[in-house]
Amino acid sequence: MAELYRPLYLNQPPILYTSRPTAELIKYAANAFLATKITFINEIADLCEKVGADVQQVARGIGLDNRIGSKFLHAGPGFGGSCLPKDIEALIRTGKAHDAPLRIVETVAQVNDNRKWSMARRVAIALGGGERGDAMRGQIVAVLGLTFKPNTDDMREAPAAPLIAMLAKIGVTVRAYDPAGMEQARKLLPEIVYCQDAYDCVTGADAAVIVTEWEEFRALDLQRLKQMMQQPVVVDLRNVYRPEEMERHGFNYVSIGRPRTRN
Repeated sequence: MAELYRPLYLNQPPILYTSRPTAELIKYAANAFLATKITFINEIADLCEKVGADVQQVARGIGLDNRIGSKFLHAGPGFGGSCLPKDIEALIRTGKAHDAPLRIVETVAQVNDNRKWSMARRVAIALGGGERGDAMRGQIVAVLGLTFKPNTDDMREAPAAPLIAMLAKIGVTVRAYDPAGMEQARKLLPEIVYCQDAYDCVTGADAAVIVTEWEEFRALDLQRLKQMMQQPVVVDLRNVYRPEEMERHGFNYVSIGRPRTRN
């Protein structure tokens, strides 16, 4: 391996020789730390909403400190995919098996799971249905993005799945669109309506929820979007749009960790 990498570096390739247990823990600990950063900024986002701060500015501010760095400080609906959930679960189990519980990592896993389910409450509140969504029965919610991140069809641990399950449980009709994940999503969520594109998805909807920050969702024709919706309610779980822009277009706009706009 060292010889393979040698031509890529003028001095010495960044190869660390360790024991097998150390190598395994390096991998698990790295992903657990990244998961902790995501969970931390999500909880800071909740606090920002209470005190009137902007989580994006907070993240940028602390990210300028090179001891912290700017990566993995994007507030949202929680992490998913195959690596982070699997690796923190493996690390938790390893700690318990060796009588060395990892309480911080255990909390990260619990907070992240709770956050995914709590996203449905945000939609309910935005539509005036209260935290339990009692008044939402029969309404239509458009979900934009199903995969756990853009540019993949991976639905493993995707935040969209518990969000949709909770909305369906309270009697909401869910319409959904994802540029790449529709085939995989149909296996997990066969009961929802799948659409041709973003505008087809929002047609007649009482609210649109941006769950995955696909590039095509970042530049929607907002005027067209508003005209096709039953109500101009957008819940942006990825902070794709600027609140002042959405307010200017007449949307009731809800984002993560930023001041809410009302029209």
